[in-house]
Amino acid sequence: MATASPPSPEAASPPPARNPSGPSPRVRSPRSGLGRILPVGALALVVLIVAYLAFGGGGGADYQLVFKEAGQLVRGDQVQVGGVPVGSITDIVLTHDFKARVTIHVDSSLTPLHEGTVAQVRVPSLSTIANRYIVLTPGPNSNPALPAGATLTASATREVVDLDQLFNTLDPKTRKGLQGFIQGTAEQYAGAGRDFGRSTEYFAPALTATDHFFAELVRDQPTFTNFLVETAKAVTTIAARKEQLADLIENANTTFRAIGSQQTQFAQGLRQLPLTLRQGNRTFAEVPSTFGALKKLVDTSRPTTKSLTTLLERLRPLVTTATPAVSNFNLAINRPGANNDLTDLARALPALAQALSTSSPSTVTALQESVPITAFFGPYAPDLAGTLRTFGQAASYYDANGHYARLTPVLPDFTLGANNTLTPASPQQALEGLKTGQLRRCPGAATQPAADHSSPFTDNELLSCDPSETP
Repeated sequence: MATASPPSPEAASPPPARNPSGPSPRVRSPRSGLGRILPVGALALVVLIVAYLAFGGGGGADYQLVFKEAGQLVRGDQVQVGGVPVGSITDIVLTHDFKARVTIHVDSSLTPLHEGTVAQVRVPSLSTIANRYIVLTPGPNSNPALPAGATLTASATREVVDLDQLFNTLDPKTRKGLQGFIQGTAEQYAGAGRDFGRSTEYFAPALTATDHFFAELVRDQPTFTNFLVETAKAVTTIAARKEQLADLIENANTTFRAIGSQQTQFAQGLRQLPLTLRQGNRTFAEVPSTFGALKKLVDTSRPTTKSLTTLLERLRPLVTTATPAVSNFNLAINRPGANNDLTDLARALPALAQALSTSSPSTVTALQESVPITAFFGPYAPDLAGTLRTFGQAASYYDANGHYARLTPVLPDFTLGANNTLTPASPQQALEGLKTGQLRRCPGAATQPAADHSSPFTDNELLSCDPSETP
């Protein structure tokens, strides 16, 4: 910057002489006018230099950015690179194909831009609509430079992701679940603001503990990497079953709603929990003495373990043999179905006892009143018993198996016809099926053959009889 100094007065010039009769006229020096003009000119030059640097000498270049939508950008919003402002938005217009053409001015410190540059609209947070800006990701310097006024097409720009767009990616069922979660959270903290405020005092210690936890977690980097990889596989597997997971979340919501409806009982349970824990502490305090007594029991019974082993070895065949009997006994006590086991019988005994209590007196009375009638048959009881016992043996002979009959009465009165009707039978029909001429029967052949082949008896074919001759 140029500066000027006023001229110094000449030391050799004597002061002018005063006129005693009056003031003398003042003479302007040409050098004093020049001294005033030089400082003013220097100041004007400095102002011009500053104005040029501030308004006209910054340099830089303008570029055109084409976005599918402006993302609520306005003129004057910043253009940043790596979080540092490098320009601003100067104009926004709508193109003929309904896209947004944004003009930005980039400072000379970053120009020229190169091919491969990407522009993206950013916001401070998803919940705000103000202070939006454009972030440039410059292309490599090895790529060709973009001239001033060049246009970055929509393929090189990225729009902002609004909160509404995030919600639009969710299906109606997920949005409904998210809405229920938010409403449930509001209901959970309703009236509990003071308690929640007190709980926030523990956030700082919790965050500190969390920081220590993650520091320990990532200390072993290979193990942590394997953990992340396996977690990614698990999350992928879970994502493949998103419908079942959604049903699980919905059912869990119903479960927590049911638990929430029982808040009174839940609070009572929590009040009883300290008493339960104290009782548990007393119980655990007595456990060592119990274990001590148990140890004495084990030490005392140790000499008898050999005999016990022998007993168990001999008891095993008994248990194996008794298993079917126990199963049958269990089946007799409790068989599937109604009125077919001892349990059903025991349940029916009260009703039977009640019935007998009313019918037994009548039965006893009937027997007492029938004594005069049945007393007549008393003296003939032996004859009646002998008749029933020896009726079939009166006309029979003995063999090795007892009596066998030679004569059998035939009573061909009726035959069974169609529809279970009885029709009179002729003598010829009565004799059908009878066998004659069997003169070589073996012992026991008069009855049906036994299942164990003990009859007819042939004595290992030593008897001269025909075992085929049977009734």
